Amino acid sequence: MSDTRTGEAPPDADPRRWWGLVVIALAQLMVVLDATIVNIALPSAQRDLGMSDGNRQWVITAYTLAFGGLLLLGGRVADLVGRKRTFVIGLVGFAAASALGGAASSSGMLFGARALQGAFAAVLAPSALSLLTTTFTDPKERGKAFGIYGALAGSGSAIGFIVGGLLTEYLNWRWCLYVNIPIAVVAVFGAFALLHDRPGHAGARLDVPGALLGCGGLVAIVYGFSEAVSRGWTDGLVLGLFAVGVVLLVAFVWWQTRAPVPLLPLHIVKDRDRAGCFLTMALATIGLFGLFLFMTYYLQVVLAYSPVKTGLAFLPLTVAIIIGSTQISARLLNRVPPRTLMVPGMILAAGGMALFTRITVHSSYAGEILPALLLMGLGMGLTFMPVFATATAGVAPQDSGVTSATVNTSQQVGGSIGTALLNTIATSSSAAYITAHLHNPAQKALVLKEGVVHGYTVAIWWAVGIMLLAGLVAGLMVTAKAPRHGSSAENPVPEPAL
Repeated sequence: MSDTRTGEAPPDADPRRWWGLVVIALAQLMVVLDATIVNIALPSAQRDLGMSDGNRQWVITAYTLAFGGLLLLGGRVADLVGRKRTFVIGLVGFAAASALGGAASSSGMLFGARALQGAFAAVLAPSALSLLTTTFTDPKERGKAFGIYGALAGSGSAIGFIVGGLLTEYLNWRWCLYVNIPIAVVAVFGAFALLHDRPGHAGARLDVPGALLGCGGLVAIVYGFSEAVSRGWTDGLVLGLFAVGVVLLVAFVWWQTRAPVPLLPLHIVKDRDRAGCFLTMALATIGLFGLFLFMTYYLQVVLAYSPVKTGLAFLPLTVAIIIGSTQISARLLNRVPPRTLMVPGMILAAGGMALFTRITVHSSYAGEILPALLLMGLGMGLTFMPVFATATAGVAPQDSGVTSATVNTSQQVGGSIGTALLNTIATSSSAAYITAHLHNPAQKALVLKEGVVHGYTVAIWWAVGIMLLAGLVAGLMVTAKAPRHGSSAENPVPEPAL
């Protein structure tokens, strides 16, 4: 044990462990950045590759779907072949997929590359978290290491928006993908030099049927939402995709009760508090990821912001999330029941979302956009930390990895469904508005802009309702009491990657 008074490290500690943390944090930052960095580049990429408004969301959704759908499987792969090996495989694969996406000559090629990035991120993220736990064995040092890791995860979205803006404006949107290659190369060399690992578990087994059923069901449902833009909600293909998705997810649940080593042990989601946390997280991120998509287009296309200015415009949202998490939730979490933070958090976030419904083609940033971003960020910050802490509290050691991965999965899946659903609502509402109001060809440019903003506000009202539903779920399902004073989590869990 370390001497906490002198700050002396344990005698068997690796002297280069803090450099190892830099390598792990670098890889995690790359994964987090890619959830948001392409948002700023999306209008430029859409123009270059000729994407339709209905299909543009696949640049984001392909990544979050593959990431969320394969995350549980990625954790099992790390158990089977060893964390360091899967960490390096994840880095190399992520860099190769980024190179493919940067060189994309068609929208389909870009969507495929983004899905590949998500698949390798699903291998990389659990390995990074496990390596962090095995590198830092002293409780005090581990707390500090997780704090640094969590701060990167929390601030990654802001860094993604700003870096995405700089690269798009001064180089090209393709560099938002190419930038991962040098980061991955540095991290690979660092991993070989600095990271150590225990061998994989020969007894670990992969639940491939579970992964195929679960991921297939999610893809079918999200694809159904995206096709509803052009075909309509009652089209045979759209209804068929929804039906296939539901059947596959039901089959996934059935298989998990029979699989020798299930991908998602069902006793984890049968716990009322944990199930409430998973559902709250999924519903909350439906609104958040939809907002990222709309505000990027609103700021760049309607208000004519540059990519850099757009990236900086998102900064208050992330600052508010970090303040809500670290200065409010973290201080109150051991004193009050989790739902007394989660419910007000979702109401605050819904209030911020409601303010966005007032935007017009001439809105001012300081008067109308900034207050909404700050409210939204504070609400999300109040919600995220208690969700993670409650979902992972009191879990058996052998289930801690899969439980943490399930919270991340619900976040990525919520983001995928939210981006597809809200983009569908916005696009169809915009088309209806433009058809109804385009009488004078001389006013076409103004009507088109007004139609786009009208579509956003309609979709944002849906997001408000979904966030209020998240607050209701948290209030009714999460009944955990305040933790006893003096008790602390044995393995701290970082904030979710936005």
